[in-house]
Amino acid sequence: MSDLVIVFAGSPAAAVPSLQALTASRHDVAAVITREDSAQGRRRELTETPVARAADELALPVIKANRLAGFATERVQELQPDLGVIVAYGGLVREPLLSTPRLGWINLHFSLLPRWRGAAPVQRALIAGDEITGASVFQLVPELDAGEVYGHLSQAIGDQETAGSLLDSLALSGAELLVRVVDAIADGTARGEVQSGDVTLAPKLELEDGHIDWTEHAASVYNRIRGVTPEPGAFTTVDDTRVKIIEAAIARGEATLPPGQLVFGDGRLLVGTGSEPLELSMVHPAGKRPMKAADWWRGRPVAASTVAE
Repeated sequence: MSDLVIVFAGSPAAAVPSLQALTASRHDVAAVITREDSAQGRRRELTETPVARAADELALPVIKANRLAGFATERVQELQPDLGVIVAYGGLVREPLLSTPRLGWINLHFSLLPRWRGAAPVQRALIAGDEITGASVFQLVPELDAGEVYGHLSQAIGDQETAGSLLDSLALSGAELLVRVVDAIADGTARGEVQSGDVTLAPKLELEDGHIDWTEHAASVYNRIRGVTPEPGAFTTVDDTRVKIIEAAIARGEATLPPGQLVFGDGRLLVGTGSEPLELSMVHPAGKRPMKAADWWRGRPVAASTVAE
């Protein structure tokens, strides 16, 4: 058995379990690359990435760079790593960095490749109504998420899971898969398989991806809400005010309503779709705090609009 010297690249919270698992493994994490501090929150305070904070706690050297080029590439070349590992870093690995580690780079990706190649696989799987998802560890190649797969795991998608909860779960199980693959690469037993099946793409979500179209079928609306929660967030407009939808459910058995029509009764707030209505549970009106949908509705003016757009 041969331990490997690893350079790890990642940024969001979903990458932290992988970094922790690799640090606890038999291998040596020589450095961590993560994106630079960025302005966060209403006060726009400079904030480290979750991976940067985790690396500090683990006493690992940190390289902050928004592009895997220039200074970052030079630092990795100096370290002469055996393997590069990337998990949701937020940027592409190109030459000469791609071939700098002796064994190249592997990527933990939160989908069953080749389905949902790209930046938002978990979110896109939920929006599409997939019932099964998973994680894959594959060899990085110049083409997007197209390399041979060394290992994967499958996981059923729960009816009430959001992108946030599903990603949290996959981050933990994916970290275990990643370490198994790294061990196999070190031992010379890893075998890559060429990806097969239909390729689908998962581009990064934009703010407008959260805008609800109430003419769609209830299941499609519900899946979109789950897929964009917590970010960028599902929203609609009522009386020219943006209202973020935090929690909702399909109101099965209820009479149909015109798409976007809001009806309140028996303490429940329903909104019409292209099929059965949805019940809104928690909302976040612009300029206010998150609150129960019923409380928001009761606090609105009597003459206020009852149509969401």
